[in-house]
Amino acid sequence: MIAQSVRVYAEAVDARIGHLRTKNTHHEIALIVEAPDRSTVAIEVKLTDTIRPADVEHLNWLGQQLGDRIVDQVIIYTGRHVYRRPDGIAIVPLALLGP
Repeated sequence: MIAQSVRVYAEAVDARIGHLRTKNTHHEIALIVEAPDRSTVAIEVKLTDTIRPADVEHLNWLGQQLGDRIVDQVIIYTGRHVYRRPDGIAIVPLALLGP
């Protein structure tokens, strides 16, 4: 459901969607949306209502790898509140995704 919603939004702006898993599987990102200008949004999905520090490790790693190409980093979770962490990662409830 989440991937389908993100795919629809990405196609509306001619962006590509994919995922990332490093060869040694130390890093994995659920969804990566890349615009034609190579600007990138990284999205993780967590089936929890509480975000822990370990939940953002892969997003922070990708941000270091891509630098200015990362325009936003998002965790979609089952909690109820939208907020942005001090490190800039947006925390968004699954319930807010929709048409």
